[in-house]
Amino acid sequence: QDKEKLEIRKLSDPPSAETVRDMIKYARNVIEEFRRAKHYKYILCHALTPLACELLEICELSLDKMGAVFEDSNVYMLHMMYQAMGVCLYVQDWEGALRYGQKIIRPYSKHYPSYSLNVASMWLKLGRLYMALENRTAGVKALKRAIAIMEVAHGKDHPYISEIKKELEDH
Repeated sequence: QDKEKLEIRKLSDPPSAETVRDMIKYARNVIEEFRRAKHYKYILCHALTPLACELLEICELSLDKMGAVFEDSNVYMLHMMYQAMGVCLYVQDWEGALRYGQKIIRPYSKHYPSYSLNVASMWLKLGRLYMALENRTAGVKALKRAIAIMEVAHGKDHPYISEIKKELEDH
């Protein structure tokens, strides 16, 4: 699966090996820069909204740059999309979070094992976002997918599953 995880865009003029290496180096650096900036977010609590905007800008700029070389299913792209989704959730931009989540779920389902809690967690987030945005049909479908994975991973009687089933009943 490593080839899929590091997939390069199919272009008429493919990028050189050096371009790909440079982009991987860039991706690793921007991920580290993002981690440092996120760390400061917790220290400088009074400046959260401007910093959240700055974090989202880091994500979007790096996604644009990396997207010229990497496919959306590339692990570096997925990492930045996941971070961008987290920032959107933090600032309560539900539509933005949903857009990133929708891009993430298919590659996650491909990269992770069938009953991965990472995939279940993403379905759970998507389900809750759909519900918050009043798309009940998509919300129910996503939450049921999360439950199906979690029942295998945790067992059918796990409190998380009961909690999600209650959410479904309440909506």
